[in-house]
Amino acid sequence: MQIPNIALSVRQPWAWAIIHAGKDIENRSTYAVTKGGFEPKRICIHASKGMTKDEYEAARDFMATLDVECPRPDDLIRGAIIGMVTVTAVVNDHSSPWFFGPRGLVLTDPVAIEPIPASGALGYFKWQETGAPTDPLPWMINWPPEKQKPTQPKPLPLLGEA
Repeated sequence: MQIPNIALSVRQPWAWAIIHAGKDIENRSTYAVTKGGFEPKRICIHASKGMTKDEYEAARDFMATLDVECPRPDDLIRGAIIGMVTVTAVVNDHSSPWFFGPRGLVLTDPVAIEPIPASGALGYFKWQETGAPTDPLPWMINWPPEKQKPTQPKPLPLLGEA
């Protein structure tokens, strides 16, 4: 299998969704599309190193509205090429539930590959293999957060007690 030498860096868990969950649009700003030189072609998807807890939770919650179960944050590969797709068009509007614009790259034919460690960059970039994928952060390893762990409610005071 021929692996393209051009990649697009996407934050997790969106990169995972492109390769494994049917995310057929990669949303970008108009500026990013204009300056990024985006055009239809076969590319690699690079899972970027960055992912905050808030970003993860927002993406996970959005995916749940589509009946997509997002993996745990410490199971998501970061800092590596994780697959390939074909960019078929750049659009201003699309019927896909994954489109929220203002521009979108239409993606088809996702193929997962064994992760290849690589550094990312903005726009399309020529990637090269580097060290190792990024290790999970402490909040990722300790998922789910304490607020989601079951707790025993405090007993209510009896009448006459303060």
